[in-house]
Amino acid sequence: MNFIETRGNDGQFPKEVTFSQAILSPMSSFGGLYSPKSLPQLGLDFLKAHLNSNYKTLAKAILAEFEVDIDQAVIDQALALYDQFDDPTNPVPVVKVRDDLFVSELYHGPTRAFKDMALQPFGTVLSAVAQKRNEKFLILAATSGDTGPAALDTFRNKPNVQVVCMYPDGGTSDVQRLQMVTETGENLKVIGIKGDFDDAQTALKSLLVSTSFRDTLKQQGVQVSAANSVNFGRIIFQTIYHVHSYLELVRLQEIGLGDQVYLDVPSGNFGNALGGYYAYKMGLPVAKILIASNQNNVLTQFIEEGKYDLRDSGVIATTSPAMDILKSSNIERILFDLFGAERTKELMLALDKDKFYQLTSDELGMVQTIFAADFCTNQEGQDYIKQAYEDGYLMDPHTATCLKVYDTKRDQKLKTIAYSTAEWTKFSPVIAKTLFGGELTSDIDALKRIADKGQIPIPAQISRLFDLPATQAKVIDKQNIETEILSFFK
Repeated sequence: MNFIETRGNDGQFPKEVTFSQAILSPMSSFGGLYSPKSLPQLGLDFLKAHLNSNYKTLAKAILAEFEVDIDQAVIDQALALYDQFDDPTNPVPVVKVRDDLFVSELYHGPTRAFKDMALQPFGTVLSAVAQKRNEKFLILAATSGDTGPAALDTFRNKPNVQVVCMYPDGGTSDVQRLQMVTETGENLKVIGIKGDFDDAQTALKSLLVSTSFRDTLKQQGVQVSAANSVNFGRIIFQTIYHVHSYLELVRLQEIGLGDQVYLDVPSGNFGNALGGYYAYKMGLPVAKILIASNQNNVLTQFIEEGKYDLRDSGVIATTSPAMDILKSSNIERILFDLFGAERTKELMLALDKDKFYQLTSDELGMVQTIFAADFCTNQEGQDYIKQAYEDGYLMDPHTATCLKVYDTKRDQKLKTIAYSTAEWTKFSPVIAKTLFGGELTSDIDALKRIADKGQIPIPAQISRLFDLPATQAKVIDKQNIETEILSFFK
């Protein structure tokens, strides 16, 4: 399978690239991204054949359908990392929380967030490709809280790879920050920036296409790639768990094979939702994808009104900080799939220049055929957390946003799969206050309080963080990012 450019070709990039080329150099002409030239069609026969497959077997089969140019031994090694999740036989449990609502728990990996589902195997694959080509790569990561820890974990001490991770200082939970600043891998560098996630992501994209930055690194034999979901190496692994979750409902005898479901996705950068969209396009029986936002509700406005408007807007700090994002990178791949490269280029360049674009009524109708959206306030999210806890289920603030769109945007009584993107341990202060009252406390006090009252153990990956020294606590102004990164190579 080959990949093509979302904004067309400018003559400086190849018109088509392989999967391995796309993951090593994820940006394309005119600042665009790479997307599949075509998608494999799975169909009911494929789903039936894998009804009793475990997660690794299913993942291997889907990757085979994509015909990725990666050695099978490398794929096997990458997928074997799922054996290190809480339950090697089922790394993604699907739990019933209401009669027709099921939570797909994507957070049972080493950093307790859904980014492990893609980044654990992705790190092995990218490092192997770099070694095979005898090339060295700098992997850039911008994080709103979960991508950073997962990228640092998967690339720690991997050959031929160095990683620089940028996070917004004060824009993550304490646990997420500790997961980054306590890292000791010699090939890892963590940078806090005075700004928000959009600042970090903008810097990442700019550096990926900066000729001077890339030429400076080339002089030291280093090329540049990215661990964010601008890299399709992330998206391909995020497609798999949507298929798995559907098959889990069939195995639980909650639906019949071929029955339609809703996918209910909390969204910031839209990579998780894009994986669901591709699964739908590949043949998964999906009635609609429900997009849940927080008060940074630019995605709700896009899907409801067809406009993407960043004029006079700024990121709002919420209790679901991993979704505190205004410029969602993977909307571009949706635009490309629906409207083609020429229109995508027109829209994205307008967003870059004017901070605004407007779909036509016909284009909006195409978007609304598959997507519906709503946003959840902090208070609504806390109400949903409390309600779910009283019903016997503990969820984090990002998962809670799914309950809002579940309540407001379903037009059929279909079974719904909501995606839990982070464990409760990542955001314990707001959960402790919501459930037990009192003021917001430190993460460690909140963790202990929830664990004690709820009789829930704190995973060792989280509790040990508070005893580790902060070895990478540097915070800089955003205009100094390039200089700071280049100092990593002196």
